[in-house]
Amino acid sequence: MNRHLLSINDLTKSDALTILNTAETLARASDGPMKKLPTLRGRTIVNLFAEDSTRTRISFEAAAKRLSADVINFSAKGSSLSKGESLKDTAQTLQAMGADAVIIRHNASGAAHTLAKGEWMSGSVINAGDGTHEHPSQALLDAFTIRKHCAHGNEDLTGLRIAIVGDILHSRVARSNVALLTMLGAKVVLVAPPTLLPIGVDSWPAEVSYDFDSVISEVDAVIMLRIQIERMTEMYLPNAREYSRFFGLDKDRLVRMKTNAIVMHPGPMNRGLEISAESADSARSVIIEQVKNGVSVRMAILYLLLAGTAELEI
Repeated sequence: MNRHLLSINDLTKSDALTILNTAETLARASDGPMKKLPTLRGRTIVNLFAEDSTRTRISFEAAAKRLSADVINFSAKGSSLSKGESLKDTAQTLQAMGADAVIIRHNASGAAHTLAKGEWMSGSVINAGDGTHEHPSQALLDAFTIRKHCAHGNEDLTGLRIAIVGDILHSRVARSNVALLTMLGAKVVLVAPPTLLPIGVDSWPAEVSYDFDSVISEVDAVIMLRIQIERMTEMYLPNAREYSRFFGLDKDRLVRMKTNAIVMHPGPMNRGLEISAESADSARSVIIEQVKNGVSVRMAILYLLLAGTAELEI
């Protein structure tokens, strides 16, 4: 693997499977009596979040601590970043602190790539979401969850059909998932109104549908994306009720899904908008499990980037 994880395109299929398989091993270890492993003892990992986040930041923090790394949380609010300090100055400060890895979330697409150039710091860089560009660790945990429930023992996702539904235009989760799921052999269909699809989507390795009802009974997993309420006032959508009627996962669509199909959401959810309470809390829902799987997958990412191919100590 590369020293950094900036994009799904940084990975080969073999790299992606190595992460998923390592995460599987680490998940078994985490379920045991000894949740902490000594693998990254003495390493310093920085969570540099210039954008609000709860799940991703806490997940990476839990992953690092379970590998015995020291963790520094650096939030934009109240920090020098919020006072106008440049990313360059912040990176050089982290370098002086001896950071072995920086996990960065930033509202500017490409911020992680800028850090990874190595001009300002030498540690590994992990992209935890940059603008509307990518969110590779979310895609990896989604693939891990889908493989666990739907792949029937296969190592990859060949033969599976996955729907990603909602605001594709502004979603870094969708971009990373399309790249990874197709790399692993799945067929992806994007379901959204035309106003929430990006220009050039026809060149993506995915089908496009404007009709959720025609897709719902054919997929093995459906990934519902959060609709940002502010989109309602920006001419992307007529109103919340209309969006929910045509593109929300409600009770009626839930019962039409394949017998073993699963419901997913990267969070946070707008209950009653893109997903009903019945769907979010149903037996098909693996949304809470995605959070748990996220820790194991992020442990695997940190381990493979910082400890290389050394034998896993469990």
